[in-house]
Amino acid sequence: MNINNFFQFLVPKDKKFFPLFEQASSNLIEIATNLHEAVNLPLKEREVLFQKIDVLEQKGEDITRQTNLELSRNFITPFDREDIYSLITSIDNVAGNLHGAASRMRLYQVDKITKSIRKLTEINLEACQNIDVAVRELRDLKKMKNITDACLKINKLENKSDNVYDKAVLDLFENETDAKNIIKYKEVLSVLETATDKCKSVAGVLESISVKHS
Repeated sequence: MNINNFFQFLVPKDKKFFPLFEQASSNLIEIATNLHEAVNLPLKEREVLFQKIDVLEQKGEDITRQTNLELSRNFITPFDREDIYSLITSIDNVAGNLHGAASRMRLYQVDKITKSIRKLTEINLEACQNIDVAVRELRDLKKMKNITDACLKINKLENKSDNVYDKAVLDLFENETDAKNIIKYKEVLSVLETATDKCKSVAGVLESISVKHS
C-alpha cells in the first residue's frame, strides 16, 4: 500500500463532494442533451428547450457554489483541494459554454441549423457522457482504466470538434455572402467548439487526479 492509498484508507468515506461531482456531471449531460435536441427542431419549437437549459445552467452554478462552500467548511477532503476546485470549475465552464451556444442561437434567431452545428452538439453530448462516466469512478479510484479510457475518448472528440469547426468556418467564408450570417454562425460554431475544449480541460483534471491516486 503506497502512502496515498494509506491516507485514503484512514480518511472517512466522503458523503459530500462525490454526490456534488456526480450532480454536476449529470446536469452537464442534461444541458448537452437539451441543446442537441433543440438543434434538431424547428425554430419555434426550440424555446422550451432553451428555457430548460437556462434553468439547468443555473442549477450547475448552484452546485459549483455549494462545492466551493463545502471546501471552505471541511478540513478533510477526498483528494487535493485544488483538484476539487479545478474539477468543479472546469465542469461549470463546459455548462457555461453550452448555455452560451443556446443563448446565441436564441439571440440571433438562427433559423437554419447547419450539419456542422448539429455535429458539434452531438460531439459535446458524447464528451459530457464520458465526463460523467469518469466522474462516477472517482468514488473508489480503483478502476483507473475506466477514467483513462473516458478521458482518451474526450480528447479524441475534441480533435474531431476542431476538424468540424475548421471545415465549417471555411465553408462559411467561401459560400455565405451575408455578413450578418457569417458573424452569427461563426459565433455559434465558436462557442460550441470552445465547449469541447472545456471538456478536454475536465479530462485533464480527471487524469491528474487518477495519476495522483494510482
